[in-house]
Amino acid sequence: MQQEETDLAIITAVLAGDTASYSVLVKRHQRFVFTLALRFAKNREDAEEIAQDCFVKAYRALGTFKQTSKFSTWLYTIVYTTAMTFLRKKRLDTQSINDDEHVLQIANSGTGFDADQIEKKSSHAYLNQAIDLLLPDDAAIITLFYKGEQSLEEIGQALNMEPNTIKVKLHRARLRLKEKLQYLLKDEVKELI
Repeated sequence: MQQEETDLAIITAVLAGDTASYSVLVKRHQRFVFTLALRFAKNREDAEEIAQDCFVKAYRALGTFKQTSKFSTWLYTIVYTTAMTFLRKKRLDTQSINDDEHVLQIANSGTGFDADQIEKKSSHAYLNQAIDLLLPDDAAIITLFYKGEQSLEEIGQALNMEPNTIKVKLHRARLRLKEKLQYLLKDEVKELI
């Protein structure tokens, strides 16, 4: 509870005119905001843009924070809506991929030394890979529940859903995550044999 009280104290200071204090909130929450944004965007550049937009939006809307939930829950709501808006816009802006270029990239990616192979050996890397394969909503719920240690109620507030709906979605997301892990680890088992 200490951190939430500190968040509230910082918010009070910012609203009273100490705008420099906002950087403390950014530093405290930037890692998780970026992680959640990355779950949606699937690439670092877009995730950085989403995270930056989120903190700007949160700063501008800080006066609307009602303190009925934790600041992090309110902030993650902003992350979710910002990411969804960003992805919708990006989908509209994308152009079709030149098939010949795409085939060439796939052929080139299978050759040579892959520095990421060492990292992929760890279970943490496999878990992150599996989460990346999930749909954005599933990845968000898994990330909020396990990495963000948010309760079902807090996730429900962040995603504007009922806690029971989140419970069902979390269960289904776990099943899909299990499938993705089994798929990824199946190849690993073949390499070991």
